[in-house]
Amino acid sequence: MFLQVNQADVLDHEVILHADKFLPVDATVIPTGELRPVAGTPFDFTEKHTIGERINDTSYEQIVLGSGYDHCYVLTDTSSDLRLAAEVYEPKTGRVMEVFTTEPGMQFYSANHLKGDIIGKGGATYGRRSAFCIETQHFPDSPNKPHFPTTVLRPDEVYQSTTSYKFSAK
Repeated sequence: MFLQVNQADVLDHEVILHADKFLPVDATVIPTGELRPVAGTPFDFTEKHTIGERINDTSYEQIVLGSGYDHCYVLTDTSSDLRLAAEVYEPKTGRVMEVFTTEPGMQFYSANHLKGDIIGKGGATYGRRSAFCIETQHFPDSPNKPHFPTTVLRPDEVYQSTTSYKFSAK
């Protein structure tokens, strides 16, 4: 799910991610294979924080490597049931988005690499950090990391995944 607004508004969104670990990346933004606890890092959204609160914390190498948030989060609930993965609150309008999934992870991306050269609906330009994404998924680079949940699908096997978005207002 990709939501686009102006940068100041995006950075004010309040986020809770139901994930107690994330996947650190290397200089090429590929996961290293480590499952790192979010506790005590700018990646800790287990309690409500705004997107912009710690996005520029260049003392933390993962913020620098991703130019902000561009990392896969490992969901705390490891069941394959449909469960709450993320909650986002937009304070100006009171809009709420809840993300439910059967996937083991979700990529949280804060549009760090948009340059304002993409024109959208009504002539809107998509600039740096003018949007964010929450994409439910398996862990990136899973085929090369045997300890990650498998993404191998054998002949005659069926892959099924559900992601659901619930929108409301406070």
